[in-house]
Amino acid sequence: MPRLTVNVRDFHWGIQALDTIDVGLVVIDINYEVCLWNSFMQNYSGIVSTKIMTKNLFEVVPDLPEEWLKAKIDAAVKLDTRTFSRWEDRPYVFHFKNYSPYTNKSTIMYQNMVVTPLKSLNGDVSHVCIMIQDVSDIAKNKLHLEQSNQHLSNMSRTDGLTQLLNRSYWESLLMKKYEKIIATEAPASLVIFDIDHFKKVNDTFGHAAGDDVIRKTAEVLRKTARASDHCGRYGGEEFTVLLPNTTVDQARYFAERLRKRIEAEVVSTEQGEIRYTISLGVCAFDKRFRTHSEWLEHADKALYESKGQGRNQTTVVA
Repeated sequence: MPRLTVNVRDFHWGIQALDTIDVGLVVIDINYEVCLWNSFMQNYSGIVSTKIMTKNLFEVVPDLPEEWLKAKIDAAVKLDTRTFSRWEDRPYVFHFKNYSPYTNKSTIMYQNMVVTPLKSLNGDVSHVCIMIQDVSDIAKNKLHLEQSNQHLSNMSRTDGLTQLLNRSYWESLLMKKYEKIIATEAPASLVIFDIDHFKKVNDTFGHAAGDDVIRKTAEVLRKTARASDHCGRYGGEEFTVLLPNTTVDQARYFAERLRKRIEAEVVSTEQGEIRYTISLGVCAFDKRFRTHSEWLEHADKALYESKGQGRNQTTVVA
């Protein structure tokens, strides 16, 4: 066999080069004892190499995800292949602070990790190299984009004044639920209501006060509805509610409960206190409805019966 010669000076330069790269490098043996801990790791962990070299990695750095990281390391050793972790799956491995000026709102360093098996001269895997890459800038940009997209998505389906579902989104949702209700034959009901004499509120107290009344109505509606109910602002002072898995008697109870709560509310404005009522129409799903629009039309007819009979009441149509 040819003799292996090592130039100590070149080896020393190589170690210095590892200290200059902008990634974390940790080399451990198969007993998890640290053999290399570069400057990146020292700077971000606050642990100098002399305090960790030849010691068990998990004893010196106790906040590591020990079980998970050991599984990654052991897989690299046994399979003699690299293992990986991306920040999308686990935001970080080492709990380092983020000091990037571009991501100063983020307190942690997002990290990608690569675990590489290292072989000894006899060809057996004797060590592994853990490489930690700071990807905070990439992560922050992606998270910001996702948040922006989610915000735009919410805006496209939400009414700005009430934060309820807007008319177009609520109707599209009703159409989808209508098809599901037909298929499952589960009970469901619609409630449609509007604020009584709302024009008089605007004329007497002003449109800003009218907006306060609409917001208060939406607030009470949210408190009255279940998490599974779908509440929307249908337009102006008119609101709609889809009640899944709800019989007509349960829907009547919901409507009356909402009506009484609204009747007890007081909206305070600079012009004075506003007391108001609502009129409601209720219609349970029936197979005879050929479309979701026909179902909604029947609920709307019930609403107009309530208005025609003196308002501040609930009408149920079969």
